Amino acid sequence: MTALIGGREITRADVEDFLYAEADILDAWRYDDWLALFEPGARFEVPATDWKGESLLEAGSFVTDDWDLIRARVKRLKSRKAHAENPPSRTHRMVSNVRLHEHDDPGVLRVTASFIVHRARDGQFDHYVGRYDHLLVPTDEGLRFRRRRSILGHEHLSAGSRLSFIL
Repeated sequence: MTALIGGREITRADVEDFLYAEADILDAWRYDDWLALFEPGARFEVPATDWKGESLLEAGSFVTDDWDLIRARVKRLKSRKAHAENPPSRTHRMVSNVRLHEHDDPGVLRVTASFIVHRARDGQFDHYVGRYDHLLVPTDEGLRFRRRRSILGHEHLSAGSRLSFIL
């Protein structure tokens, strides 16, 4: 499938390459490179596990970062002050079922995909399963996130679970 966004043809392979590159960046804890995948003014969201598609502010969420909070999150995760991730967890991400969707704004592409993040930390191995619902925009440097949303498929997170890394 292809989409014409801002006069540019974007293929599913283009989007898959972007999402796979992001997964590699996150697994390598290269947060400056991850931040470069966002356009200024972007949002990063992780709704609560009982989210039904309503407003994140009304329903609750794990993460509702605006641009300034995304940059602050990156700064904190890179510092030794991120105690929950010092040393960093070992993660392995898998992205699949990538789909392109039309969006009301002709310069924006809505992308959905499935994800699994395997995480090893403190002798424990966890997995986080869900779907992405992103808004992407083409730029001269390539695709960029306008909104990066990770929706967990879990009914709840087990006691002691920490979302101290990027889903």
